[in-house]
Amino acid sequence: MDAGTARVGESIPDLPLPEVRLTRLLLLVGGTLLTELEATLKPHGLNDSDFRTLMLIYSSPQGSATPGELCEYAQQGPTNMTRIANVLVKAGLVTRAPSAEDRRRVLLSITPAGKRLVRKILPPLFPRVLGAFASLSTSDKRTLDRLLRQVALNIDTLTQSDRRP
Repeated sequence: MDAGTARVGESIPDLPLPEVRLTRLLLLVGGTLLTELEATLKPHGLNDSDFRTLMLIYSSPQGSATPGELCEYAQQGPTNMTRIANVLVKAGLVTRAPSAEDRRRVLLSITPAGKRLVRKILPPLFPRVLGAFASLSTSDKRTLDRLLRQVALNIDTLTQSDRRP
């Protein structure tokens, strides 16, 4: 990876090599983690976006959320969120019902089966997650957390400015 980015840097003089290397590392690490997660989810008929949405509902204070709220937090568009909701409802992991406060709004709520599935899927992932960070000290993990959050904020700022007219 380093040799390849260095060669590209030779032909493109203004290439920001450190940032390109960091981006490539994040993509490699994220891709590997996603592949492992998807392999764990596949026997349950779920993919990452389905499980991320289920986890958002599971972790919400009331165990429910509207599709609009979920779109924002799960980084999904309305069409894909409808597909995800359909998958989760069909699997019996969430229910879909009109909101008691505003019947025009739909509320997705986790079911007991959804809670059981979350408690079944997460523990087997713990050893891999712990192993991925095993060589980092507590201080290293705090630093990585802080730096990744800064990068995420920078990306949010860039994408928000891209959406402005």
